[in-house]
Amino acid sequence: MVAALTPKPSEFCLKLHPLLALPAVFLLAPNAAFAQDIPAGLGDTPARPQQGSKLERVELSSRQQSDTDLRRKSQVAKQIFGREEMDKYGDVNVADVLKRLPGVSVQDGAPRMRGLGAGYTLILINGDPAPPGFALDQLSPSQVERIEVTKGPTADQSVQAVAGAINIILKDAPRVSQRDLRLGVGYSHERPTPNANFTLGETLGPLAVSLPISVFEWRNQNSFTTERFAQGMDLKDAESIQHGEQPNWGHGFNIAPRVNWKISDDETASFQTFAQKGYWNNKTDYTNTVLSGKPSLDDDSASHGTWQNLRGNLQWVNRFNDAQRLELKAGVQDSKGTFNSETFRNGAVQRHTVGDNHDRSLTQAGKFGQLLGDDHSLTAGWDLEWRKRDELRTVTENGVPQLPQYDGQPFSATIQRQALFVQDEWELSKQWSTYIGLRAERIVTESQGNADVVRNVSQVVTPLWHLNYKLDPKGRDLIRASLTRSYKAPDLNSLLARPSLSGQFPDTSKPNTELSPDREGNPQLKPELATGLDIAFEKYLAGGGMFSIGVFHRSISDLIRSSTTLQTVDWATVPRWVSRPSNYSKAQTSGLELEVKGRAGELLPSVFDPMLALNLRGSLSFYHSNVEAVPGPNNRLDGQQPWSGNLGFDYRLSSLPLTTGANFAMTPGYTTQQTLSQSLEQTRTRALDVFAQWAFSKTLSLRLSANNLLPLDTQQTTLLGSGYGSTTDREARTSFGAALEIKL
Repeated sequence: MVAALTPKPSEFCLKLHPLLALPAVFLLAPNAAFAQDIPAGLGDTPARPQQGSKLERVELSSRQQSDTDLRRKSQVAKQIFGREEMDKYGDVNVADVLKRLPGVSVQDGAPRMRGLGAGYTLILINGDPAPPGFALDQLSPSQVERIEVTKGPTADQSVQAVAGAINIILKDAPRVSQRDLRLGVGYSHERPTPNANFTLGETLGPLAVSLPISVFEWRNQNSFTTERFAQGMDLKDAESIQHGEQPNWGHGFNIAPRVNWKISDDETASFQTFAQKGYWNNKTDYTNTVLSGKPSLDDDSASHGTWQNLRGNLQWVNRFNDAQRLELKAGVQDSKGTFNSETFRNGAVQRHTVGDNHDRSLTQAGKFGQLLGDDHSLTAGWDLEWRKRDELRTVTENGVPQLPQYDGQPFSATIQRQALFVQDEWELSKQWSTYIGLRAERIVTESQGNADVVRNVSQVVTPLWHLNYKLDPKGRDLIRASLTRSYKAPDLNSLLARPSLSGQFPDTSKPNTELSPDREGNPQLKPELATGLDIAFEKYLAGGGMFSIGVFHRSISDLIRSSTTLQTVDWATVPRWVSRPSNYSKAQTSGLELEVKGRAGELLPSVFDPMLALNLRGSLSFYHSNVEAVPGPNNRLDGQQPWSGNLGFDYRLSSLPLTTGANFAMTPGYTTQQTLSQSLEQTRTRALDVFAQWAFSKTLSLRLSANNLLPLDTQQTTLLGSGYGSTTDREARTSFGAALEIKL
């Protein structure tokens, strides 16, 4: 469609180079958008209709709605990214897709929204919370239908979404036969690594079946240098430099079969499973330089292990009539992980750690929807979950058990969650619409270890209100406002009251240091509660582009943060420094978010020809937060950068079947005052990703990509009030990829 609408090179004149024009988008696009509308039909590539929670009358349409159309019609603030966005850069995992989305960053494979830590962002798979240990960086985009990023929680989904929620919608069973094959190869270190994805889809009468399979391999290298000024083995001042080389490699597979059964015109059922299994390895070799004293140094190490996620979900939907709908769901999840690690000193094994963890969960949910009029629906339902984590670990030091009272002993934690909810969605008029929801959850946590059982019961009532106002009846100019409650529950691992000794000071008859503490969970943790306000203005252009500006505020109570204190503990004969999470304080966070995307000719009509096949996109976010128990300045929430920016474009050549594009993301350096006596400094980051796709035919294409071009090394510094501290410099690397896509 785009190629058909693109004139020959002689028919237009590019007035400004695309890369040079990108910074002007934020300055000029809003004014240009208000000044001119482009005829419909030049917008985003159509995507499948969204499966919303609102009960609506069924209407036939000859045109599928685009991602932007679905976003505009949503009752809550939501960004939707379909197949086109996920396919652009030939990414081999979903985490790489997420890092380019507006307002989303990825650290250690975990996505973060609004600069907040991973625990504040709810990850959903088909609307249900992802299982513990679920690895987004090992999930292929080829298995995903679309990604929905929601800024505020809704009553029919878990409200553990202080920063927002990312819903990964796996591919549905196709309506027609499908045979897609993608063969890829990547390179980051040492040698190329292959990956392959195959999707089989078939319709068999009332049954629609799909079978996506993905196999992958990775191989990376981390290079870093750590400088320490701290107390040494004799507790006197010592300085050292350690240079580490850390290769990591592994392989795995994903499979997600799905069956849809159309029982009748009003009744459907579906069954979807997901299986993920992988094997990982890493190794660390150090080169040490002692500058003074007797420093405590990290040992060389070698580790390997496995992970496994199994998931099954059954859904049944019955439309009793045009006004009533019942949906029932049930699910089971099973996640396992094993690890085996050794450290070496003077060529011999110093420490050997072996263990496993096992997470299991059962879920059951249902909701009933009733139309109260053409534009008014009421939904009520329930959500039940049982989740348990068992952990077993043994650590030996020179062949002797490190903690005899804990080693080899099973530790477990259990969460039981029951929720009831009701939501009312109402089109009050052609310009006003509202969503009112109420969700009440009861959370019971139980932690057990060494015959000690600790049980906590929390109740969270979360009212939710979303209000939309269309400045014009067509809805091209839209104001959204939300007032919500949400929470962040402690993860099961942090509830386990099991100590883990400092790797540098494993001898429990001697003290350790504040920079190298022991660690222990806290079974008394309570959920963090957040009250949030969101206000946003969205302008949708006739040609499919859009511009938005929004502000948000969150007030958080019972903030969970780990602090390091000197304690008398039962696993040592001398006082030890211990890092332990606790409900530390209250906190507030606020931000300003801007986003723009669309055809260059629509956003900047005075600069670009309207028919030019150039798409621009950009986002810019500013964040501020403060933790009340920590004096300023820089008493921000952990990991929240002051601002982040993202600019990108893609351009389709008219004379060749070639599409190219690039994306540039950046965050500044900043300091976080974590406690009264400890601060963390981080330098700026940047990432430049580029791609090119050559379409040989409708069924065959080749995609080349490079991630993190012009790599920028990063530095992280931990400083203590005593003057001690450590600095780690990490070397950044560029990765390359190639993928051949075949539609059989």
